[in-house]
Amino acid sequence: MGTALVYHEDMTAARLLWDDPECEIECPERLTTALERLQQRGLEQRCLRLAAREASEAELGLVHSPEYVALLQGTQALGTGELQTLSGQYDAVYFHPSTFHCARLAAGAALQLVDAVLAGAVRNGLALVRPPGHHSQRAAANGFCVFNNVAIAAKHAQRQHGLHRVLIVDWDVHHGQGIQHIFEDDPSVLYFSWHRYEHGRFWPYLRESDADAVGQGPGLGFTVNLPWNQVLAPHHEAPAQSPSPSPRSPLPHKPRASCHDHPQSPGPRGGDPAVLPGRASTDAPWPQVGMGNADYVAAFLHVLLPVAFEFNPELVLVSAGFDSAIGDPEGQMQATPECFAHLTQLLQVLAGGRVCAVLEGGYHLESLSQSVCMMVQALLGDPAPPLSGPMVPHGSALESIQSVRVAQAPHWVSLQQQGVAPVLSPSPCSPEGRPSPLLLPGGPEFKAAATQDVAALSSLLDQLRLNPTPPVRTAVALTAPDAALALPSDVLCEEGSAAQEETQAWARPHEALAQDRALTALGKVLYLLDRILDGQVSSGVAVTPASAAAATLDVAIRCGLSHGAQRLLCLAVGQLDRPPDLTDDGFQPDLVLVALGPGHGLRDPQAALLAALLRGPAGGRVLALVDEESTPQLAVVLARVLHGEAAPNLGPFSMASPEDVQALMQLRGQLEPRWKMLQVASEAGGPGSG
Repeated sequence: MGTALVYHEDMTAARLLWDDPECEIECPERLTTALERLQQRGLEQRCLRLAAREASEAELGLVHSPEYVALLQGTQALGTGELQTLSGQYDAVYFHPSTFHCARLAAGAALQLVDAVLAGAVRNGLALVRPPGHHSQRAAANGFCVFNNVAIAAKHAQRQHGLHRVLIVDWDVHHGQGIQHIFEDDPSVLYFSWHRYEHGRFWPYLRESDADAVGQGPGLGFTVNLPWNQVLAPHHEAPAQSPSPSPRSPLPHKPRASCHDHPQSPGPRGGDPAVLPGRASTDAPWPQVGMGNADYVAAFLHVLLPVAFEFNPELVLVSAGFDSAIGDPEGQMQATPECFAHLTQLLQVLAGGRVCAVLEGGYHLESLSQSVCMMVQALLGDPAPPLSGPMVPHGSALESIQSVRVAQAPHWVSLQQQGVAPVLSPSPCSPEGRPSPLLLPGGPEFKAAATQDVAALSSLLDQLRLNPTPPVRTAVALTAPDAALALPSDVLCEEGSAAQEETQAWARPHEALAQDRALTALGKVLYLLDRILDGQVSSGVAVTPASAAAATLDVAIRCGLSHGAQRLLCLAVGQLDRPPDLTDDGFQPDLVLVALGPGHGLRDPQAALLAALLRGPAGGRVLALVDEESTPQLAVVLARVLHGEAAPNLGPFSMASPEDVQALMQLRGQLEPRWKMLQVASEAGGPGSG
């Protein structure tokens, strides 16, 4: 199975027909530029290309009222003046004679993708669509969104494919209030959204975007909001009465006054109207004030994944908005494009890898197109490039994460088991007692931030050029050939071995490696390790005799560090002694060693999940050592996962034993002071505060 890319060129037809600085960033070039970059990288050619179809009126009716669908159908016959008048009745929306057709294609593309994945024709995929959908409500367009593409796809998966548990992950920088209100009382759909909130000062200015909005009735706990609360200057605050209508209101609200009429009023979808972004096709750099790679990864590790594993979804839908990436004029965030490859990899450990992504926002063309490419690479199974920058979450991000955990703990055993500390007092103001200012154009801070954005985006391109994907993605070194193992056809069965003199030199300190069989296996491990470190192979699995497992691990660590790996992450499971004189060195490693020794006790799905999660830290450079007493199938499962296939589903959630929970909490307590990513709650004024 492969990856689907769903697209139709007709979705570029709709465009703004009048002057509107707020809406002009939602332009056709968002799609054409992303598609061109996919083609330039050779990624489109590796996907199964599907031409989008129009969603039927019945399919649209899964979410939207017949009257609303009929209203949009009528826009095809309206003139420019009538379209502008109708658009003004909604919040941040414009209509074009082609809008109805484009929006039906966008919804239909999401449906096609879900059908292809659930039918087993492909493993996962991306619907490259516009207009976006996650703000759209039952009877109202909102925030550039016409039909709620992802919500329609979720309803379709339930009705047509009989699914009982659907996870929606919304990483757009704006809250997808449309999706939230459609499913807020539905326990069969778990909706997770992170979004810029600024304590209610950021569009859409809704109280129900905060962390304590957790759903209603039977849906309590199935809405998970993670609000990013780094605040802006005083003149960015929303009016006391929110200009946004209730998303459940059947009638569109009246147009708000133009931002040019009241210079101190907030821009409808961002901040100060004086710094509204220009047309996205200019790719003008914008300063960043928000969250970065470490914050996003921390949100997944501490909130989304624990809850998602407990929910055990049958399908993952992604509202993939890339206005949460660096350079975007709407989000002003710091996350670099490769972060979205890592987030995608983390989602692929759920639902047997059945992940359907649907484009939402993203208005800086270079940032958008690079982020789309990173996501598609991950869907195709390619290793994610190492994350750039320090992996230290901002203090305000940690506060937000902890507030979500406290709000959700009554509903999820997985959060109760981890322990929930008291929520820290929020930090809405800077030390001087005034909200933190947004960088304004022309100032030195703005220019410096803009330069950093451009450098970050070009750095990723340089990294991809200087560190191309290895020619062999995965290799397996067995102690003895086994034709019965069902390895993927493009997984290399490595027969090479290190020179006898080198192997003997490394083995000399270890009595367990004196036997010929152990020495032969060690030679294959050393050869495979060298090929990983010199960029010829991305990852590998090597089988070792059980009696020599600990010694082989010790040699692999020392050899890796002496052959160019400056930072090495080692994870050992089973009866393996800790190698002597090994320091606790390094995060963001160059190489990951996974050793499953005698008595490791892991079932194949558990070992596969471990390997899948460890593909991220070192850019896919993973060497797994498996003792030969494990089931022969274990080496195959690990090879498949390291090759980019989805890990087998763990099945229904089961509670850890009190003893295991206590042991994990003790270990976490020992490690937490040193490793910032483990610090769910920040210390006031401590490192990483922001």
